[in-house]
Amino acid sequence: MRYENRPRYRVNQYIRLPEVQVIDDTGRLLGVMPTSQALQLAHERGLDLVEVNPTQRPPITKIMDYGQFKYKQQKIAQAQKVKAKKVEVKGVRISFKIGEHDWNVRLKQAQRFLEDGHKVRLEMVLRGRERAHSDLAVAGFNRFVADLGEGVYIEVPLGRQGGRMNLQIAKRKVEASKTKEVANLTDGI
Repeated sequence: MRYENRPRYRVNQYIRLPEVQVIDDTGRLLGVMPTSQALQLAHERGLDLVEVNPTQRPPITKIMDYGQFKYKQQKIAQAQKVKAKKVEVKGVRISFKIGEHDWNVRLKQAQRFLEDGHKVRLEMVLRGRERAHSDLAVAGFNRFVADLGEGVYIEVPLGRQGGRMNLQIAKRKVEASKTKEVANLTDGI
């Protein structure tokens, strides 16, 4: 099992402090009591004593079924993982002397990637004497970003690694209030 960055809870005999603040299984605060007494109370009810807030002094513990608690936490984590949108970085390579048709193909490809919610890394490989004219390459990158239109911004500025020049762009997210306004305008049509 790989290490995950999730909280670790001390349970039952692993709670080593002399006094703890106890919340029972119904959510009622029982107050501060010795750890041994809290453990005995949890054992009588057939439940576990779980340290839910170790930073508090004395730490806050709760009487609960630890197995059921862990199961619910896993379900919550799984639901968040499913809802998380995976953003990929798609690559589009343009050249120093690209033709107009190829330029339009790459432009449409980049627009499709951006509309799908991905980020786009523009790449240009400079060969031979092209390396001496990097100013023309920068102008090509600027033209490409300008041709993509409004709502596109440069996320990672222009970088150079040897003969390669890279630029990463992304699309700005439209605010929910603006989409509602557009929806309201189209309702009356």
